[in-house]
Amino acid sequence: MLKLGVNVDHVATLREARYRGREEGEPDPVAAALVCEDAGAYGITAHLREDRRHMQDRDIWRLRERIKTRLNLEMANSPEIVGIALKLKPDIVCLVPERRQEVTTEGGLDAAGNLTALTDTRKRMNDAGIEVSLFIAPDPAQIEASARIGSQIIELHTGAYAESFGSAVKRDAELERLIAGAKQAHNLSLKVNAGHGLNYQNLPLLHRVPHLVELNIGHSIVSRAVMAGLGNAVKEMLALMETYGG
Repeated sequence: MLKLGVNVDHVATLREARYRGREEGEPDPVAAALVCEDAGAYGITAHLREDRRHMQDRDIWRLRERIKTRLNLEMANSPEIVGIALKLKPDIVCLVPERRQEVTTEGGLDAAGNLTALTDTRKRMNDAGIEVSLFIAPDPAQIEASARIGSQIIELHTGAYAESFGSAVKRDAELERLIAGAKQAHNLSLKVNAGHGLNYQNLPLLHRVPHLVELNIGHSIVSRAVMAGLGNAVKEMLALMETYGG
């Protein structure tokens, strides 16, 4: 069955809009994570950015202490964050590109252009008992590089698919890229996750992509929660995932 990892970053974004710089505030992303777990989420995803624009260090440590499923830490391959991850010991780290100017993560990681640095971090994480995922575009060279780096998982960047969803021609072209990427990764013995821009409208068509293990979804679920409540939003997304055949 296709698994759901809920990204709680946007809960922290809402809190930081009012309580930035304070030790407490609402809504609490850790409390939100527990609601998501109770509603059936397989795991919790959080991105500790270098500029701490949403999740704070205290959030990450409390998530590690409180959640009962598994923690996927999204992170840049920077010395500070690598050091935190090695102490935190999340179940998985997902290495992503990161720029201070961006609103959200733009594009996939350049695994092919950073083989040495990413391989070093992958080894350090694996030695600490942490699985490694690379957030990459469905590009053959990047998928091949991910296998060479030795990552256990790739997360296919679905942003181009989501952004082109209103155009059948562009959408279908992006869908074919995802299908080909998933097949290539599976043949290289990589687990295949996907995420970015997925929502209640574009997710059903993604079922055409084979070998998917997990979807990581945040903004759409948090947005839906404003109207339906967080637990209901998670359950509605899970219902859309039930018919995935793999």
